Amino acid sequence: MSMLPPPQVGDRPVPESFPPPPLATAAVPLSVWQRPVRRTRLVLVAAVVCAVWTSGLLGVYVGAEIERQKTPEAFRNSTESVVLGKPRSGAFEQRLDVAAVTATLRPSIVSVSTDVSDAGQVGEGVGTGIVLTSDGQILTNAHVVAGATQVRVRLAGEGNPRSAKVLATDPGHDLALLAVDATGLIPATLADPDNVRVGDEVLAIGYALDLDGEASVTLGIVSALGRTIRIDAGALDGMIQTDAAISSGNSGGPLVNAAGEVVGVNTAVARSDASNTATSIGFSISMAQAIPEIAVLRSQASGTRRNEGYIGIGLAERSDGGKGAVVASVIAGLPADKAGIVELDVIVAIDGRQIDGGAGVIAAVRGHQPGDQISVVVERGRVEQTYLVDVIERPADVG
Repeated sequence: MSMLPPPQVGDRPVPESFPPPPLATAAVPLSVWQRPVRRTRLVLVAAVVCAVWTSGLLGVYVGAEIERQKTPEAFRNSTESVVLGKPRSGAFEQRLDVAAVTATLRPSIVSVSTDVSDAGQVGEGVGTGIVLTSDGQILTNAHVVAGATQVRVRLAGEGNPRSAKVLATDPGHDLALLAVDATGLIPATLADPDNVRVGDEVLAIGYALDLDGEASVTLGIVSALGRTIRIDAGALDGMIQTDAAISSGNSGGPLVNAAGEVVGVNTAVARSDASNTATSIGFSISMAQAIPEIAVLRSQASGTRRNEGYIGIGLAERSDGGKGAVVASVIAGLPADKAGIVELDVIVAIDGRQIDGGAGVIAAVRGHQPGDQISVVVERGRVEQTYLVDVIERPADVG
């Protein structure tokens, strides 16, 4: 039976197999062809006529002067609390009012544009951001601002973008915090992490394809919960799957419920390839993952060093259709080896949570801090065994 290819954040298919690097915590890296869902345009650097060149220099000079005169406080790390929705006990009684929810959220959604350069080419990227605080703190995907030489944010109701600063970024969780010099913004309300159910109607709102005008709105449902997908920096856990259309440029924008609360940050879509068809399969980072990550990013912006967990194994996917991840390699002397895990063990659970594949191991291990201890359940010869494994800091040279 044909299986859906691994979800991806780009326009090119990801291969079915992922050969494990010997030193990786989870050896299932993404294909080099995988790219994030942000709208990007690359143009060759070319000579321009003198008049345009001169006016361009003048614009650069004026912009530089404005930036030079800004005080560092203009791009501050906010101390305001994010706005959280109230828990609910049951399903929504009425269907989602698209017009009303859209009107509620529009003031809290921004366009994020970037300048990038790569191998002699200059490029532009476009994504979406969510206003977190009234004093200018904005949440978006890390891949939206990756490699950016300049970041700009256009607020709702404004025609011109404002300069923005990247306060902190975490590629492993694909989230980033931005700051703009602004006050009086309207923060979005973040849903209680438990306030999302399969079948809930949701809207995806964002600057799809960098089309002119306001953000695009698409309607769908929550198709599944707790998905794990691969990204360039590892894996994302606890994802919301939705059939609301998500396109390039939607990255970093909100997935919204009938109460006008943000239940997820739109991040990725599944793409078809030559042998498989993916239709309306998008993924959003859940608030269960995003809300604690906002606190971590704020700490990082204040100077706290971020560490990722590591136990010293390489992984391979099962080829027999079963769940779990095969231990392809174990580094001698590191925690997994000391605990007793061996090659060809199949990891089926970590800290009581079922592991469906290698991406789940990546997310579970990297999400822990050095000094933590995790419970790892493995199958060895059809017999389950549990090991307590200490977590150490992930080495910088491990991919």
